[in-house]
Amino acid sequence: MHIAIVGNIGAGKTTLANKLAHHFNWEVFLEDVDDNPYLKDFYDDMPRWAFHLQVYFLNSRFRQTQHIKQIQQQRKGVIQDRTIYEDAHIFAANLHQSGLMTPRDFENYLGLFNSMISMVEPPDLLLYLKADLPKLIQQIEKRNRDYENNIKIEYLKNLNEHYDHWISNYKSGKLLVIDVNNLDYLHNPEDLGFIIERINGTLFGLF
Repeated sequence: MHIAIVGNIGAGKTTLANKLAHHFNWEVFLEDVDDNPYLKDFYDDMPRWAFHLQVYFLNSRFRQTQHIKQIQQQRKGVIQDRTIYEDAHIFAANLHQSGLMTPRDFENYLGLFNSMISMVEPPDLLLYLKADLPKLIQQIEKRNRDYENNIKIEYLKNLNEHYDHWISNYKSGKLLVIDVNNLDYLHNPEDLGFIIERINGTLFGLF
């Protein structure tokens, strides 16, 4: 099984990915942010570094999908924090629409994405963590990452709109939407249990 967790910056994907991996005893694949050489520069100057950042993420995520295939061939489950689909349909699309990525760079990026995506299998379950701006801002402030200090509220708002549009048209497999605005699965076992129950129900018909 392959569960991919998707959602905006600060939605709680990494925390949930680690919790689910521990619960199911599956492998976990986290987003490469700490070692990303472009992330801080991007938040300081988005138009200058948008294309570089997205190509880095695209390449990193594609390599990750190949590792996931190898794990699945060993009949092990996988929890993935963010997907290659979001790179194109959410982040690159938002940067282009907002005028932060030139049409030339966006077309180049889409060419790379389309070449890669034919070799990527969709997850068995796409788990979307839906969070409003106050929740996202609270989470971002709480984790206090230096490179996120310059994130603008308008940027988060635009990403949420892209997520809602993408999720409403998602047809590649099973989909589970969880509103996390009032959940605290880091500290509240009942909230985590609620999500696990919903996952089991969606994947296996278990309640």
